[in-house]
Amino acid sequence: MIMKKKMAALSIAAIMALSLVGCGANNTAINTPKEEPAKVETPATPTPTDPEVAKLTGDFEIQYFVGGYGDKWWKKVIADFQAANPDLKIKEFGGPKINDQMKPRWIGGTPPDFVYIDGAGLNDRQMVEDDQLEDLTDWLKDAKNVDGDLISDILAQPAQQFDGKVYNIPLVLNSWGMFWNKTLFTEKGWAEPTDFDSFLAVSEKIKADGITPFIHTGKYPYYINGSVLFPAIVSANNNDFSILQDMAANKVEAFENPAVLTALNQIVALRDKGFIDKASIQINHTDSQMLFLQNKDAFIPNGLWLPNEMAKDVPDGFNFGFIPSVTQAAGGKVVANTSTATIAIAKKAKNKEAAKAFLQFIFSKEQASQWAELSGAPSNIKGDISNSNAPSHVKDAAKYLTDPNTVVIPTITYNADVDKAMMDATDALTISTITPEEWVKRVTDAVKKVNK
Repeated sequence: MIMKKKMAALSIAAIMALSLVGCGANNTAINTPKEEPAKVETPATPTPTDPEVAKLTGDFEIQYFVGGYGDKWWKKVIADFQAANPDLKIKEFGGPKINDQMKPRWIGGTPPDFVYIDGAGLNDRQMVEDDQLEDLTDWLKDAKNVDGDLISDILAQPAQQFDGKVYNIPLVLNSWGMFWNKTLFTEKGWAEPTDFDSFLAVSEKIKADGITPFIHTGKYPYYINGSVLFPAIVSANNNDFSILQDMAANKVEAFENPAVLTALNQIVALRDKGFIDKASIQINHTDSQMLFLQNKDAFIPNGLWLPNEMAKDVPDGFNFGFIPSVTQAAGGKVVANTSTATIAIAKKAKNKEAAKAFLQFIFSKEQASQWAELSGAPSNIKGDISNSNAPSHVKDAAKYLTDPNTVVIPTITYNADVDKAMMDATDALTISTITPEEWVKRVTDAVKKVNK
């Protein structure tokens, strides 16, 4: 899935009501704008009592990316909101290529009112730097959802701040990590990994059995960065994730920290032991995931959206195993590198009143539960999902994300140019084109260029 990269202890509720960077591999057809969404006889969420919310009028445009999380929830919540606001004319723009299709409108200063920031082509930090998003700092302090709860109180992960201001709010939470097929491991008698040593040990057995241990999405290296490299850097930095925050702040010294080389050398170990499928070179997410589902590769680094994204292709009996990180030392803490897809209001939105009301509407506990069930992914709203219909792998992830011994990395967004430099360098490292030291040189050169 192409999810925008594309994160503190998180409550299970949010996991939660339970990993990007959303994923772009979904083949859902692009929605054409429509004036009259399907009527819903009974809205899933109670009609707001606030007269300003109940009497919304005019056109209201919503842009949402369709990837691994699908569009079932968006269709449902938009229909519910329409039913609660019959005088509002909602126009929805959604699809796997919607970010590119709507780009001319953002550039031209006529953006939609409300945007879901996920998938390739959208970067929240860049949108903030380009002055495209509404400042929600003061509004969020007192904003309540349709249940009457302060939105800021029910968020499992608070909104990321840009120079002390809030422009977008996390809607969905995801944890990167390592997946495997529990059924296959049981049949083969392979031990499930708990740390780097056990990961290497079982990979040796997997390779000896004629199966390639590891495949990643070479065309989109943020999968391996998010699931392997970044957790490894944190583990090597004494479980202190501030090093990643310093990297996001474009501090050259953060990239030159010895922890970075230690982590890069773990990837080199996988490479030199022949554990990485050569097909990983420039393979896309869908193809790599298909090889994994066919048991041609035992492990794949990915986000929690994976099972939902590939639901139509998952073989009978395939049982997803998941752990947020495998790069920690034996006995070391698991590191969960979380990411989020956020929602925002365009600074030049024509119907900001409706956009804020929609934001209040979707941050209800009922909609959070529906998100977990319909998208197969975590929501950022606190609430117990143990009795919900959320997928089992989402509930399994809660064991790690709610464990006090787990190091939970909050959402961190890197400069787009630096992020690309890191991805390209990691891709080159996996195929022996460069050394770990050259990785650092490439990336710090990009950081210095950005800082000029």
